[in-house]
Amino acid sequence: METKIFDFRKEIKEDELKYCAKCLQEGKIGIFPTETVYGLGASALSDQAASLIFKAKNRASDNPLIIHISDFSMLYDLVQEPNEVEKKLLDAFFPGPFTLILKGKKHIPKTVNANLKTVGIRMPDNEIAHKLIAYANIPICAPSANLSSKPSGTTLEDIQDEFMGKVSFMINGGPTQIGLESTVCQVINGIPTILRPGKITQEDIAKVVGCCKLDDYLFKEATNTIPKSPGMKYKHYAPSKEAILLYSASEKELIALIKEKVKPKTAIIGCLEHQNLFPNCKYFSYGSKNDYETIMHEIFTLLRKVDQENIDYIIIEGVKKEGLGLAIMNRLIRSVSFNYIER
Repeated sequence: METKIFDFRKEIKEDELKYCAKCLQEGKIGIFPTETVYGLGASALSDQAASLIFKAKNRASDNPLIIHISDFSMLYDLVQEPNEVEKKLLDAFFPGPFTLILKGKKHIPKTVNANLKTVGIRMPDNEIAHKLIAYANIPICAPSANLSSKPSGTTLEDIQDEFMGKVSFMINGGPTQIGLESTVCQVINGIPTILRPGKITQEDIAKVVGCCKLDDYLFKEATNTIPKSPGMKYKHYAPSKEAILLYSASEKELIALIKEKVKPKTAIIGCLEHQNLFPNCKYFSYGSKNDYETIMHEIFTLLRKVDQENIDYIIIEGVKKEGLGLAIMNRLIRSVSFNYIER
């Protein structure tokens, strides 16, 4: 398959974007940026088109896809009437890095929703993504653009080689703004429940509707359950090298724990403040220890960068599980296949 690459980093070229939209209308797949990570998109109305995504990513068939829309008319074509709590969430967080699980209509292809009665819907807050969907005039199912289990792509350069010849087009929109996938939320018994944390936090949601809880599987494997959201059941975001995640609320204890776990040919991903403490290791800083916005933006790119180094072992310094730290730790725990120590 010929893959055409379009560069929209300086400006969006409308004719080229319309070409990409036409590809999606024709049942082809392509890569485009959103504000969270790059997406691998196809028509959400076609079983055949959606199946191309699973093939290109080597993705398990019971892992549902999130549908991306450009306006609310698309939403109501796909889902049953939202309840009052769901409407408040839609009003507050659409468009944006937020996916809401809603009751789907029967015409949604089973390949897209993994044969569930629900479907995840998101309205991207990214001009390229928004215009692409609007020009296509169809909802687009789009998981993160990466091979399954690998870190998501936050620049086209991260993922270009993985998908060359597998997709009809790639759009380079530069680095994504956020760097982690959207928050996924479902209203269960009237209470918003976060199934996958992201930029929209538990506190953000509670401000809108008064309450918000966290799913039981945010930090543990959901091996024997049907995944209600991407990122719940399978190994994700992982480098190919052996890796461990370490955290302690005590900085002194955390440093000691890292030193205890260092092996020959070890790389460390950690905060800027600790970069001179481990002279025998390759050190990669994700930013200052309390700057969760930067950590969130950098972590996937660093996981890919470290994986290319001549090392055998990766130590990742964790953060506190609160606010944006919930999303960061949710991804990191899965990236090390739950090889996690907290003291």
